[in-house]
Amino acid sequence: MTTVYGALDIGGTKIAGALVDSAGTVVVRAQRPTPAREPAPALMAAVDEVLGELAEDPRWDAVSALGIASAGPVDTSAGTVSPVNIPGWRRFPLVDRVAAHPRLARCARPVLAGDAVAMTAAEHWRGAARGVANALCMVVSTGVGGGLVLGGSVHFGRTGNAGHIGHISVDLDGAVCPCGAPGCVEGLASGTAILAHARQAGWAPPPGTAADAAAVAASARAGDPRALAAYERAAQALAAAIAATAALVELDLVVIGGGVAQAGEVLFAPLRRRLAEYAVLDFTRGLPVVPAGLALDAGLVGAAAVAAAVVSRPPAGARTGAVPTAPAPALRTGAGAVLGTGA
Repeated sequence: MTTVYGALDIGGTKIAGALVDSAGTVVVRAQRPTPAREPAPALMAAVDEVLGELAEDPRWDAVSALGIASAGPVDTSAGTVSPVNIPGWRRFPLVDRVAAHPRLARCARPVLAGDAVAMTAAEHWRGAARGVANALCMVVSTGVGGGLVLGGSVHFGRTGNAGHIGHISVDLDGAVCPCGAPGCVEGLASGTAILAHARQAGWAPPPGTAADAAAVAASARAGDPRALAAYERAAQALAAAIAATAALVELDLVVIGGGVAQAGEVLFAPLRRRLAEYAVLDFTRGLPVVPAGLALDAGLVGAAAVAAAVVSRPPAGARTGAVPTAPAPALRTGAGAVLGTGA
């Protein structure tokens, strides 16, 4: 029977699930809205519903492992999550709760990763960062997250939060982010922030249209100065953070995915222009910025990739490759070890 991996991608807007085959293709999907302002039991009930729907597919019997990509911060060593944009979960034992689902009894213990690190694993395996030695991959959606490829391997960090670029402060006198720090990138460049800034300037969606960052992007394409200003502001914040990261670790490529990236050149044109203003050192100038190759599936494919990486863990001391044939890009913690499961 063909190997299949289960995947969950948990964000502030939706809880998505999938079955992903060994080629990295999503073959089954399930999704529920995230009850982000509800208490922990309601949130977990939505996760259980997604798992239950996936388990109804006959291919569920081939699932060997399940990966979880969650909005962060996460603690992969403890198996807990504390998403800034999901206040009902603080140090929530997500790995334990998912492992307790009755349809997971035959699977290996679930594997946790931050959503942006999972996206990075996916893009480095079969997306826009494939074969790139040093890259920053970003998710710009309800929140802003990031992950790093350093020396050909996805870098996790001790707790799985390396590359958490959304909480770099780029406005020292800016509004306080829900994380507690002033002027975070997330508070300036997320879809939520873009919508809020446009509304403060007097923008409103056309009748019958949802009020979200996509609607602001549509108005920007039509030349609405308020919508254009909201995306310009977001692009400037992203550019400042990208330039700072490039100065620290010397990047070869930046990949941007997530719902806000679906705005296309409404986002990327001002971002490239602003990045040229901030990335002025010889080794940062001209840094390429490209859209994610896997679009909105990157979190799910990345969750499957980190699950496969742990299930097929190499012997201690073995060197893993950057893009192996199995869906398992090399993943390093701060100590150089392969990612753990929160056990």
